[in-house]
Amino acid sequence: MAAALAVMSASAQPTATRDASRGTVLDVTAAGQSSAPVALPRRAITKAAVRRQYGPPERRFAPVGDPPITRWDYPGFRVFFEYDRVLHSVVPGDFPAISHSDQLTAP
Repeated sequence: MAAALAVMSASAQPTATRDASRGTVLDVTAAGQSSAPVALPRRAITKAAVRRQYGPPERRFAPVGDPPITRWDYPGFRVFFEYDRVLHSVVPGDFPAISHSDQLTAP
């Protein structure tokens, strides 16, 4: 067990090792780790509340469209605002699988 744990914590990339008594040990947890916080900003809280809880964003984008949608980037997640309220918080690349790909259409 200790050998498997050492393999799992030794690298951020998936690795495979051979253990004669147990077979192949495949480490996939390290590669799937996210730098997002445990709790993303909730819908409808204000920009001021997000700033208080998570600090200043790494990057801010100017409002786009009507109603104005603004994006703030934090390490590991993004927050989208409509006016002054959180519309969505997302983890880039952490999207659910598409279950009905045959229904997608090209723009």
